[in-house]
Amino acid sequence: MRPPRKGPPPVARTFRTAVSGAPTVYVVHPGALAVEVYEGLAGALPDGTGLTVLDLGAVPEYADAALTGGRAATTVEDLASLLLAALERSRQENGRTAEGSWSLAGWSFGGVLALAMTRLMTAARLPARLVLLDSIAPVEEYKQPDDALLPELLLSWFAMYLGAKRGRPVAPGLDRLAGCGTDDGLTAVLDAATASGALLPDTPLPGLRKLYDTYVDGLLRNNRLTAPHHPGSAPLPLTLVQAERSLVPADPTLGWRPLAPHGLTTYRCPGDHYTMLARTDSLGVIAPLLRAS
Repeated sequence: MRPPRKGPPPVARTFRTAVSGAPTVYVVHPGALAVEVYEGLAGALPDGTGLTVLDLGAVPEYADAALTGGRAATTVEDLASLLLAALERSRQENGRTAEGSWSLAGWSFGGVLALAMTRLMTAARLPARLVLLDSIAPVEEYKQPDDALLPELLLSWFAMYLGAKRGRPVAPGLDRLAGCGTDDGLTAVLDAATASGALLPDTPLPGLRKLYDTYVDGLLRNNRLTAPHHPGSAPLPLTLVQAERSLVPADPTLGWRPLAPHGLTTYRCPGDHYTMLARTDSLGVIAPLLRAS
């Protein structure tokens, strides 16, 4: 007898159920890293607080675009509506339908979607807090055509991602990547990864190139989804946590100021864009800011 065929993974993944009367934190996760990266955050939140992750990796029209050239057959608005429906189902299943204390966060591109979700809510249904985790604002300043994403920039981001994925730092050095093409740059990344133990010495360059291409297609997908999106202002104050090694380290607001008429509060945490979700010292900054109070 064949085992039952597994269905698609749920969009809403509960990592910790809130105790009676305690708030729940919902985080929009755009993929790249496995959703299990939030296990550390679940443990770092105040006692009794729940954590549910809204995983875009479980949305085929979004996730598959990273495997098929980076063109998603959806929009930011449609994804926000889908995520909001998943959030509301999760609240019903956990007995949290009454208006109460909860907070919403979004990491990276997830911050763009978290804001879009709040734009679909009535004032009475808004979260107590909206926290953006190293998320770049979808404003014209940061909307770029695909060809403006130069190899040296993409390779430096990829090195950060690879280091977080493998649990070892991968630092080829900006001087090594400056002005290089993709092939030369990947050789530099491979050298740094094998030197740190992130990859085995016999790792083939074509295998790393395949991982890089998938990573870049994911970035292009998000870039293309953001291009036609007009976000509107946030209906509540924004809290931004920027990693020390952010994707855009020179801008402490990551472009969110024009979208925050009710106020923008900024913080910095240790680590880079990818390791900020797993480092104990980073979570020590992030977890208290997610309190729905």
